[in-house]
Amino acid sequence: MGKGFALNGTDGQAHTLADFKGKVVMVFFGFTQCPDVCPTALIRAVEVKQKLGERGKNLQVLFVTVDPERDTPEVLSAYVTAFDPSFIGLYGSPDQTRATAKEYKVYYSKIPTGSSYTMDHTALSYVYDAEGKLRVALRHNQPIDDFVNDIGAIMDLHG
Repeated sequence: MGKGFALNGTDGQAHTLADFKGKVVMVFFGFTQCPDVCPTALIRAVEVKQKLGERGKNLQVLFVTVDPERDTPEVLSAYVTAFDPSFIGLYGSPDQTRATAKEYKVYYSKIPTGSSYTMDHTALSYVYDAEGKLRVALRHNQPIDDFVNDIGAIMDLHG
């Protein structure tokens, strides 16, 4: 599970997990029109970086869209960088999105809402160590100190 991905990034490059070797990576699946869970997760990621101090520079946050139909590269880029300029949005075709979600055992589903739709999705943050090994999946409802402590401990694994 969670062995990696091959998706396009809002930084204009194709990415795999190996591109971020040397950094602790936090991966979150969501969508830009999410009313609460996704913005909360990204605000938390900003706070985690701040609480880590200088070590926060070694945390790469990746936001994988589960709504590639609406989350164009431009929309996704504007969304993630509004939280932090270093955050990267990742996107793919519907097939790539399905395959990546399956690899992470992430659930997502389109839910009709009047003339539009919303997305129901898994709300976990997957954290990799600097060698690209999945270390922990943090639940959305965990306190921020759990995130800071776990990510700090993962950073300590490789100096």
